[in-house]
Amino acid sequence: MSASGLFDNDDPFGLPPSPDDAPALQNAPPEYSVSELSHKLKRMVEDEFSFVRVRGEISKVTIAKSGHLYTALKDDGSVLDAVCWKGTVARLGLRPEEGMEVVVTGRLTTYPGRSNYQIIIETMELAGQGALLKMLEERKKKLAAEGLFDPARKQLIPFLPEVIGVVTSPTGAVIRDIMHRLSERFPRRVLIWPVMVQGAGAAQQVAAAIRGFNAIAMDSPLRPDVLIVARGGGSFEDLMPFNDEAVVRAAADSDIPLISAVGHETDTTLIDFAADLRAPTPTAAAEKAVPVRAEILAAVLDDEKRLHLTMQRRLQHYRTHLTGLGRGLGDPKRLMENTMQRLDHLGAKLDSGLLSWLQKRRAVLGELSARVSGRPLRLRIDAAARLLAQQGERLKNSENRILDERRRKLQNIDALLQSLSFERVLERGYSVTFDAAGNIVSSAKDIKSGDDLRLRLRDGEAAVKAK
Repeated sequence: MSASGLFDNDDPFGLPPSPDDAPALQNAPPEYSVSELSHKLKRMVEDEFSFVRVRGEISKVTIAKSGHLYTALKDDGSVLDAVCWKGTVARLGLRPEEGMEVVVTGRLTTYPGRSNYQIIIETMELAGQGALLKMLEERKKKLAAEGLFDPARKQLIPFLPEVIGVVTSPTGAVIRDIMHRLSERFPRRVLIWPVMVQGAGAAQQVAAAIRGFNAIAMDSPLRPDVLIVARGGGSFEDLMPFNDEAVVRAAADSDIPLISAVGHETDTTLIDFAADLRAPTPTAAAEKAVPVRAEILAAVLDDEKRLHLTMQRRLQHYRTHLTGLGRGLGDPKRLMENTMQRLDHLGAKLDSGLLSWLQKRRAVLGELSARVSGRPLRLRIDAAARLLAQQGERLKNSENRILDERRRKLQNIDALLQSLSFERVLERGYSVTFDAAGNIVSSAKDIKSGDDLRLRLRDGEAAVKAK
């Protein structure tokens, strides 16, 4: 439909003109509501541009909460709004970033709510390998600045891993080449995490596989000792999942040593810089993962032979040295004869020396016994007995004298006490008066008529009543 068809003389709904209005309608354009005009434009644009391919630079990328992507494509002179629905975003194969030059395919439509037109994106690809290389170089610089490619982060590949984890396609020739080379060199247990290795969603699967292997418990027999991320050769675009930022970060964060083997020897992807070791091919990755069993056996046998020969030479050396030392020692029997004869001589000297020593001690004991007599001892005992008797007599005299003196003092005190006693006063005709309570009455004022009193006399007591 041409643009001139918007303002023809036909009614938009196919109704014939009224006869009364025929002269006026012949000279005036048809009348539309805003919504009618917006929907007519929408149908015209969608019919005319149902499938287009547009090249431009991405600007203002926005992901809505619903998951839909809103952006714009621009060049030197124009801007085209663009929308990519949530289901299509997951299939794009690349992550749109501002400044990225892309080629998109889709259909044009309008958005009546804002009176603008936009493209509904169905596919998106980078505009040329030069733009792709520029984007990868910028991403490489960014990740390198974060330290993800630092050699200090690299881990050593174990010499002989027990379990090898392989992240690759389960149906390609890559896994067959890896298994065949491992069986030739040194058969090991292999765990395969099947993933897509190209196309939309491949990067997410590879990153999830690397993190999945690392999530296996340390003490689990299924945890690999080394990982191999591999795919065969392909075009520049086919290898793009291994340039994805999520894959590179997963490789750099892996606690399990990781070998990257993506593409052919001349292919380089960003995962190669983050991996602990790069192999030019998947087959070479298998060679770097395990040694050659036959070579190890040969080396062990060679070491065993060298050890045997070394021990033989050392034993022969010690044998020769011992023989030389034996010559310097002389005949052991003669050495023993001299020693036994000397022992007998010393034994005889010991017997005679002991007998002589006992005789001397017996003589000294006799002299001392002669000097010792019982008379001086008896004299000392008698003198001590006399002294003890004298001291006992003196002690007895002192005791008697002290007792007599204490007895006289006691008699004097008793006489004084008797002279001061009230009973001596009673003997001279006096008496002591007590009231009914037993208290001594010392004044006539304390006595009332009729009180019961008690009188103590020299020879007894008498009860009286006061008048």
